[in-house]
Amino acid sequence: MISTRSRSLATAIALTAALGLSACAPGSGADNDAGADGSDSSADAAAAQECSDTTLRLSHQWPEPTSDEGDFRAMVAQKFAEEVETATDGSVTVTVYPNSTLSKATEQYDAMMAGSIDASVFPLDYASGRVPQWSITLMPALVQSHAEAQAWDEAEIGQAVRDHMKENGLTLLTNVWNAGAIGVKGGEPVLTPEDIEGGMTMRAAGSYVEHMLEDAGAGITSLPSSEIYTAMQTGVLDAAVTSTGSFASYHLQEQVTSYTSPTTHTFWFMYEPLVITNEAFDKLCAEQQDAVLEVGTGLQEYAYTASAEDDARVEKIFKDAGVEVATMSDADFQAWLPLAKAQWDDYAANVDGGQELLDLAKKLREGR
Repeated sequence: MISTRSRSLATAIALTAALGLSACAPGSGADNDAGADGSDSSADAAAAQECSDTTLRLSHQWPEPTSDEGDFRAMVAQKFAEEVETATDGSVTVTVYPNSTLSKATEQYDAMMAGSIDASVFPLDYASGRVPQWSITLMPALVQSHAEAQAWDEAEIGQAVRDHMKENGLTLLTNVWNAGAIGVKGGEPVLTPEDIEGGMTMRAAGSYVEHMLEDAGAGITSLPSSEIYTAMQTGVLDAAVTSTGSFASYHLQEQVTSYTSPTTHTFWFMYEPLVITNEAFDKLCAEQQDAVLEVGTGLQEYAYTASAEDDARVEKIFKDAGVEVATMSDADFQAWLPLAKAQWDDYAANVDGGQELLDLAKKLREGR
C-alpha cells in the first residue's frame, strides 16, 4: 500500500513531469520548452507518441543482490526493473548493471549525460564537481537522522534539490538516503575529533566531509567505497567513512578492528536517489512515463525502511565478526558541530546559490 507520503511524492513528481521543466545539461532533453501557443510541447509530445518497446540501462556501484539480504540500494534497482516490466506489460525493459560494470562509480553522472546510461541509483554528491550545489546532500552533520532525511524530502529543501536535478538532466524516481559509519584498522573507535590521531589516513565520500576530517587532523585519500577493502589491506588507508550498506557489501568487517555505528548519531548522511535522465524519460510514451513514476513512488517506503533497518543489520554483522562496535553519545556528536558548521559556511560562501540552499536546510532543522 502506498502511504500518504508516497502519494504526495508521486503527485509532485508527476506535476514536475507534466510541467515539462527544461534541463540545461548536455543530453538532458533541453528542447522540451512550451510551444509558441503556450502549450507544453514535452507533455504534448509524450501524449502523442506511440508506445514502443524500450530498454533502459540502469547502473549502480554495489554488488548484485543474491537474496533479500543484499545491499538494499541494489535491491531498489532490481525491484524497479522487475516492477517496471510488469507495469508496462513488457514494453519497457530495465537492464541493471551492478558493481560499476557499465561505469565507474564516480563517473555515472557524466555517463548519463553522454547517453550511455539511462538511469542510476546514484550518490548525488559524486557529481558535485559538475553541479556544486549538490554537495548540500552530503554536508557534514546537516542531516542527523533517518526521520530528518525523510522530512528533508518533503520540505522546501527537498524540492529545491529536485529542481536542481531537473535543471541538470535528472528526473527523480525514488529518494534514497544512507547513514554512514566509521571503520578503523588497528585502532580505537573514532567518536570525536580528538580520536583522529595525527597522521591517520582516512577515506570519506564528500569533499566537505573530507575537509572537516582534515581540520580534525586526518590525511585524506579519495577513492570509491568499492576500493576501501584493498586500500586497507595494502596499508593505504587507516580508516574510512562510508555508508553502513557499503561496509557490509564490501566485507569491511574483515579489515577493520573498530566500527562506529550510526545507530545513535552520525555526521554523515548521503543522498543516493534512483533517477532517470530527462532524455530517457522524454523518449517514453505517456503511459510508460506514468508507469515508471508510479513504480518509483511505490518503492519509496521500502527505500526509507530498508535504509533505517540497515544500520542495525550491519552493526550485528560487525559484532558477530568480533569487531569492536561503538556508538557516539550526544556529547560526542556535539564535538563535531563546530568543524561541520565551518564547512557549511564555506559552502554558502563559495557555491552559487549555496546560501539559499543552506538556509532551507537549516530552516527544516530549526522547525523540527
